[in-house]
Amino acid sequence: MSVNLDWENLGFSYMKLPYRYLAYYKNGQWEKGGLTEDATLHMSESYPCLHYGQQAFEGMKAYRTKDGSVQLFRPDQNAKRLQRTSDRLLMPQVPTDMFVDAVKQVVRANEEYVPPYGTGGTLYIRPLLLGVGDIIGVKPADEYIFTVFAMPVGNYFKGGLTPTNFIVSDKYDRAAPYGTGAAKVGGNYAASLLPGQMAHEKKFSDVIYLDPATHTKIEEVGSANFFGITKDNEFVTPYSPSILPSITKYSLLYLAEHRLGLKAIEGDVPIDDLDRFAEAGACGTAAVISPIGGIQHGEDFHVFYSETEVGPVTRKLYNELTGIQFGDVEAPEGWIVKV
Repeated sequence: MSVNLDWENLGFSYMKLPYRYLAYYKNGQWEKGGLTEDATLHMSESYPCLHYGQQAFEGMKAYRTKDGSVQLFRPDQNAKRLQRTSDRLLMPQVPTDMFVDAVKQVVRANEEYVPPYGTGGTLYIRPLLLGVGDIIGVKPADEYIFTVFAMPVGNYFKGGLTPTNFIVSDKYDRAAPYGTGAAKVGGNYAASLLPGQMAHEKKFSDVIYLDPATHTKIEEVGSANFFGITKDNEFVTPYSPSILPSITKYSLLYLAEHRLGLKAIEGDVPIDDLDRFAEAGACGTAAVISPIGGIQHGEDFHVFYSETEVGPVTRKLYNELTGIQFGDVEAPEGWIVKV
């Protein structure tokens, strides 16, 4: 490996790599895309992605295995989620084959930047879909850009898998009922910055968002999905039309049932019923699993397994999932795509 980086101490920040993928949608169809060394998107002041937020993105990773090969984790699911987001925002779908091929091209072209096995690092991949063209009225774009870029990132947990605390937001909602909460669009994240900052100022990791209609049920944990392990071995995660369907969450639902023998449930998680959970966590691409030590809800602070130690079921789930991603544990059929 010719790239000289401090692989053990990578953060989670942008790094300009040699290649990225770029494709244009014009005249009702996708033109043939390809790799480019130009990291700058040349944009008109009139592009609707800038004015009206007609844009979507994905987040995924490439993993170096013990034998030195590189693999992707369920890239078809990222493609399908981007397609569902596209439908919601009246953007053209990027076909699954095109999406996966674009990701593979970017990973192969930048393969020397995939961190070595054992460092905890991965190659983070950001597919991005933008509405472009000279439009100033509120309507869908006529043209689109699909681009994919990547950068090496470090282990999300400095110092290991450690529980942190969260606070319930009593002033802000992440999304509107039947709004764009289930779509991976930038506006959802921009709206989360203020409550997230307020949580940090109070020394919490992030915000617990309740359902926007009744404010009685847990929906999301910052930009991640919530899960809880009940005292009678159930893996429970919220279901709602305004939750982003996390690929990590659905993978954990499967593994909890088929590998750990838990009863897997997707349903309501009342905020006043936290006593049923022995363990809790947040899950998503970046952190995989972030154990929750405790949740502040009004005057009540509820502690789960421990504020300092990771629960045994959470650790097993983390080890099983990351083992699959890095090629150390046999994956369910179709989950791994070799680059």
